[in-house]
Amino acid sequence: MLTITNTPNLTGLSISGDYIDLDTLYMALFMIVGDEGEYGDYEGARLRVLGVMYDIRHAFQGEREFEFVRNGMDEDRMKLLEMITPEKNLYYKCQVYYPEALFVTMAINDFIRLYAKKQAKSAPFPLVDKKNLWDAHIATARLFQSLIANCLKEIVTEASFKRIMNLLNKDYTWTDGYTTQYLDLLNIRYLNFEDKEERAKALSTIVKRMVEKGKEYQEIERDVREMAIANNCSTEDISLSWDYPEQIEW
Repeated sequence: MLTITNTPNLTGLSISGDYIDLDTLYMALFMIVGDEGEYGDYEGARLRVLGVMYDIRHAFQGEREFEFVRNGMDEDRMKLLEMITPEKNLYYKCQVYYPEALFVTMAINDFIRLYAKKQAKSAPFPLVDKKNLWDAHIATARLFQSLIANCLKEIVTEASFKRIMNLLNKDYTWTDGYTTQYLDLLNIRYLNFEDKEERAKALSTIVKRMVEKGKEYQEIERDVREMAIANNCSTEDISLSWDYPEQIEW
């Protein structure tokens, strides 16, 4: 079963599951975000989703963390079934920073809209639905989003949760052309809070700044675009000189 939990220090979220769970999630996101350049100005947001997918893939390849989770089997059941099986299953696990996870959650809304529109055009018959409600990839992506929302609900006040969810769920696409270098600044700022209580309180403000694209965002956006023009490259190729902490205590 796909599982997402808050890390002990609220640095971020732990994504865990067996091989099939994580492979299914990876493939769902892979299908939804499309190919490179397919959705034009959404490439920056796509790369951030791919960043989370990168860790998910390396997790189920055995290159991140793992844990053993009880599967309900015990000695009595083994006797009843006349078989010997393990009492625990192997789960693979990786982590993602909280601001990053929330941005990806929002970006997935946009990619689901884009993917559903593409699928509707190629639907063989009307029952494959105008909004692709029965599409397995969309269902898996929505499960991923809901598990992240449940984690958020555990650590913030009810009022903060409502504010954040309203910000996360826009009725219109907004990650097109997003200057995702700003997300690095928000990640680093969040990591620099000294304890988990401060981090929990800060999430509402961080999401607000992420979504509203205020003066700070606009200044970074301008700098990134100027550097891209000066270097004759895309804005996604620009890296700003901000350093993440060397040691991360999840």
